[in-house]
Amino acid sequence: MKITNEDNMKLMSRYGDNHFDLCITSPPYNLGNKHHTGNKYFTPYKDDLNEVDYQKKQIEFLNELHRVCKDDSSVFYNHKNRIRNGLQISPYEWIFQTKWKVKQEIVWYNRSQNFDNIRFYPFTERIFWLSKSKETKFKNNIGLTDFNKWKPEGTNKKHKRAFPLSLCEAILLCYPKNLKVIEPYLGSGTMAIACHNLGFNLTACELDKEYYNAAMKRINNHTAQLRIC
Repeated sequence: MKITNEDNMKLMSRYGDNHFDLCITSPPYNLGNKHHTGNKYFTPYKDDLNEVDYQKKQIEFLNELHRVCKDDSSVFYNHKNRIRNGLQISPYEWIFQTKWKVKQEIVWYNRSQNFDNIRFYPFTERIFWLSKSKETKFKNNIGLTDFNKWKPEGTNKKHKRAFPLSLCEAILLCYPKNLKVIEPYLGSGTMAIACHNLGFNLTACELDKEYYNAAMKRINNHTAQLRIC
């Protein structure tokens, strides 16, 4: 397991073409510096780029990820439909500008409440299965559907919403162990714990120093508990 505190573009620049087998990741959504879940407002991190700049950055990121991933690799890219200036912005707006092919869209019903009574309440996010080839496959070993109710998780107030461990492990269970996995937005460290639990070779990074330290503490505590048991 290799985890660093750095920008993901810098991390990927050190790897040659066609290196990684799998990626499961979720970038910051560019929701603005102040947003809410239910009736609770919070400012978790800087997340307010100009939308044109944000989409350009995501296109560059996804194309670099395309370079370092193998020809038969898969990327599971978690994002959501966002409302900005009264209109919906779909991740397809930038995904279709990348080199990736979209194999499938998975709906994650996570109950992330947004009670604005001027529209139907948005309670879902999306996970886009991306591949280089239309022939790419995996083995659905646990009978997942394209609609899932993984329960959101939080970690010691550092992350109001974090990747659920059940989500990460469900996807990993569709693949053989020991694959090379990359997580370019480590966040709370859930993918590291999932890869450790199931025997995958993870390379990951987190740009924010505070989040990196919190993730490493969580990962080290988890692996220490497993050694004790």
